[in-house]
Amino acid sequence: MQTAQAQTTEGSDLLSRLPRTPDETVDCEILIVGGGLAGTATAYESLLTGRTVCMTELTDWVGGQISSQGTSALDEAQRQRALLFYSQGYNQLRERIEQRYGRLNPGDCWVSVSCFMPYNAHEILTEMLEDAARQGRGELRWFPSTVVKDLELNADGSMIETVIGIQHTPAPSASPLNTYPLSETIEDAYRYEDSARFTKQIIQFVPKVREPQEERRGRRSRRQDTPTEPQSAMLSQEDWNSLWFVVDATETGELIALADVPYRLGLDPRSHLNPSSPTETADPYCTQGFTYTFAMERTEEPQPQEMPEFYPQYEPYFSYEQDRGDINYFDFVFTYRRISSPDPRSEQRVFGVSAPKPGDISMQNWTWGNDYRPGTSRDNLIYTHEQLEALGQLEPGGWLGGLRTETLRRGEENALAYYYWLVKGTTDSQLDDEVKEPAPDHRFLSGFDAPMGTEHGLSKHPYIREGRRIIGRPAYGYADGFTVSELDISRVDYRDPFYEETLPPAMFRQLWVALAGLEAASVIRQGTPPDQISRRTRSTIYPDAVGIAQYAIDFHPCMSFYPPEAPGNTEREGVRRSHGQAYPAQIPLRAMIPQRVDNMLVAGKSIATSFIAAAAYRVHSFEWSAGAAAGTTASFALTQGVLPYELVDDLPNPEPLLFQLQQQLEGNGNPTAFPDTSIFNLDWEDWRVW
Repeated sequence: MQTAQAQTTEGSDLLSRLPRTPDETVDCEILIVGGGLAGTATAYESLLTGRTVCMTELTDWVGGQISSQGTSALDEAQRQRALLFYSQGYNQLRERIEQRYGRLNPGDCWVSVSCFMPYNAHEILTEMLEDAARQGRGELRWFPSTVVKDLELNADGSMIETVIGIQHTPAPSASPLNTYPLSETIEDAYRYEDSARFTKQIIQFVPKVREPQEERRGRRSRRQDTPTEPQSAMLSQEDWNSLWFVVDATETGELIALADVPYRLGLDPRSHLNPSSPTETADPYCTQGFTYTFAMERTEEPQPQEMPEFYPQYEPYFSYEQDRGDINYFDFVFTYRRISSPDPRSEQRVFGVSAPKPGDISMQNWTWGNDYRPGTSRDNLIYTHEQLEALGQLEPGGWLGGLRTETLRRGEENALAYYYWLVKGTTDSQLDDEVKEPAPDHRFLSGFDAPMGTEHGLSKHPYIREGRRIIGRPAYGYADGFTVSELDISRVDYRDPFYEETLPPAMFRQLWVALAGLEAASVIRQGTPPDQISRRTRSTIYPDAVGIAQYAIDFHPCMSFYPPEAPGNTEREGVRRSHGQAYPAQIPLRAMIPQRVDNMLVAGKSIATSFIAAAAYRVHSFEWSAGAAAGTTASFALTQGVLPYELVDDLPNPEPLLFQLQQQLEGNGNPTAFPDTSIFNLDWEDWRVW
């Protein structure tokens, strides 16, 4: 590990390498890096336990997917939604959306039961955090427009001792924040030096030293008191008093890269656990597409539409995607994620919702539109470990966010070109051109009071579907490190001839043995042929489940060659093979604990999953459940004086403290399993996503 090795070398001192003494030193019990939905949920539960919580965020909004990334349309599974079987904080978010607008679906969109304005999401979540701090007597120290630049670990690299952040504000006489798109500001945000745009504050985050009696101050009654001494075999009383936890809730797994814990990126090699993978070897460059969202308003009359100079470059990519018969394609896309439809709504119905009318606002997030889907070493968005090393970003002080700025810029251009295609374009890359008619009676919404809150009109940050994914610690049954895989959640038909024809015979048999469920022992003992094995019809049940997730395995695959928008380009072949239904699933604690670094937890999309499982473990309610688990686990570990890995290191043997943690989660309204989850219940047919 470049960073950790440099920082743990004898005589190394992070502070001595800084360009100046930190402008501020802040102490925390829990430091959350990334203020998206997972980070917000982590803070919410931590505050309810009375913790001192620091949270940093690259943008100036909390909420990630539903605010700064603009995807303010909740992705949910039907039965889970019907039962409102979510974390209590996520349910409260939905209730507050309904209270704010007087209806849950103010946009009257058809993709979701709730589409709304991104800036309102930030406001609602901010209120929720303030209420949680008051209720739990916790303290939130919120650092917007702040990035993490460097870490300092202890001598053996097992504990994060110091985190250095940089907060940026507009320089004197400079334009306000959110004037420029992210590609123009991101590298500046990660540099210590002031610039023409930004004035920088260097912030040192350190553990809050706690006296044992401090743990006994007022908390919610369902929380446990502190034991009189640490439970961990690893911690002395002194270490316990200064214990803190750092949570990576970033969109791409920044701390994972900085701490250089083992992780994966992109496609995994085909195996019996991920049999639908399109490659026999790993491909770290092919990740799911990212999206700069934007908002557009229907108008009474056609509006002036100025063609971007780069439009011809991106035009060959855009499409309505598939033949849907005799429909108005534009209205289909417009109402898909419509986020505002004020009264009176149209009495005419289209696609199950009211027809669009002037004044309606739509947020755009479309696969063959503003999705940008690089997939080669020339244009991948998230740099690999080898690329980071070559660029010097893993050297002390070298971190610049780990993203390819040029690809961000192209994604921004692609989104702006897509708007022009919607309103003026006449071509379609996947369908006959005659289906594409201009729709100039719309305007692109930009400005600080617009839905995205930016002068340029694009979301403050792209919607990220996939980032770096940790490899959990080796465990019983997971010699190479814990990971949630395709077979753990998928409903795919593995009787499809593809699997027997593609997989080596031994791997094909392993696949079916893994699917045998309760019959696995007899299948192995009797040598039952794969075609005679009955597959289980449920997801894997984890003894260390701390949250829940359900959504389809949903792909926006990378494109086959460079650049993504090249005429005739196609999606990476085979990635969609695993696309489809998934069973209700669980979030195991082992998927949130990285290797080597003991006081770090991972929330959100960077938990230990394969790329196929990650395609389901990425939506809004999952992020909240994972964040609730991270916040509860961190607070519980502080109370008990243990390190998170000690809660699971003796599995499958009983883990009493793990059981207490799960009871606390359930008692606080954060489910760890779906109703009737057991190895004997195979009746999950009603739990379908669509």
